[in-house]
Amino acid sequence: MALTLDARALLAPAQAGAAALAQAQQAVEQAALALKAGALVGLPTETVYGLAADADQAQAVGRIFDAKGRPKDHPLIVHLAGATAAQWQAGVAHYARALPDFALKLMQAFWPGPLTLILPRRPEVGAASAGGQDSIGLRCPAHPVAQALLQACQAIGVQGLAAPSANRFGRVSPTTAEHVRDEFDAQLSDAELLILDGGPCPVGIESTIVDCSRGRPVLLRPGMIGIEALEAAIGQPVALRDQAAPKASGTLESHYAPTARVRLMPQAEMQAALDLLGADARHIAIYTRQPVSSASRHLLLRYMPTQAEACAQELFAVLRELDQPGVKLIWVETPPADPAWDGVRDRLQRAAA
Repeated sequence: MALTLDARALLAPAQAGAAALAQAQQAVEQAALALKAGALVGLPTETVYGLAADADQAQAVGRIFDAKGRPKDHPLIVHLAGATAAQWQAGVAHYARALPDFALKLMQAFWPGPLTLILPRRPEVGAASAGGQDSIGLRCPAHPVAQALLQACQAIGVQGLAAPSANRFGRVSPTTAEHVRDEFDAQLSDAELLILDGGPCPVGIESTIVDCSRGRPVLLRPGMIGIEALEAAIGQPVALRDQAAPKASGTLESHYAPTARVRLMPQAEMQAALDLLGADARHIAIYTRQPVSSASRHLLLRYMPTQAEACAQELFAVLRELDQPGVKLIWVETPPADPAWDGVRDRLQRAAA
């Protein structure tokens, strides 16, 4: 069983008591030492919880792939400390052999935050984390617990943490410490996995990914930082993913999938199907923005927030909640076409693939 340590006092240190704050800081230091020793840590970030290892220890990184059941040529994102711009610039210099001007502008605009940049990799570092590619994904998270851990790691010589989402490969991402326990309790002991509880993730879906390794910015995965904001920050267009793009986390056609089958549909189509099934509708869970009615008493129903940010924050937790024993289908109302919903729409389309 994985060991969980409470670090939530770091979310609001001014309001936390001295004892709780000292306990949280001790938890972070314990996690940093575990990472230095080659163990895995469940890491809270503003997007989702990551399954972290020292990005420069190939054997430790290999444990991430083994625990997740993830193909070893599918690259991981490396997380960097960033209390100051000078600090994350040092981390970038450790892993990247080139930094285009537009990539630096994106870092200055959005780091720390939910943005990952793919950069040309220095050949002597991070090969296992990069899945063997000559590029590497880098991110500077904004979550206070993540930053506290990254600072503690850097102080003992750990330059970055490889940390894909802390779930089995292809499944629904975790947004609470409990989700991480649910994924790995039966698989990893407390000597193999330590979980830092940093509370629920405030963003809720994975970072926006921009490829900066080929001389122009290319959006590989949408997130809550939209393409318009990216273009405004750098003053040039951001292209959409093409066939020559490097592999990146969370870009497979099928991903983020619960056990039950997910189907996206307009509310009118959903209501028509419920009317047709009548009282016989069962084994179905529904996630919709607009009201639906049914003669069946067997439906599991949750209403979706009307704002994209609120929906993203709860999306993976709701999919986990609806994926109950006995539920075979999860019907989800198709998100609006508004660009603000691009990240949510992307995750739902992959869950339904």
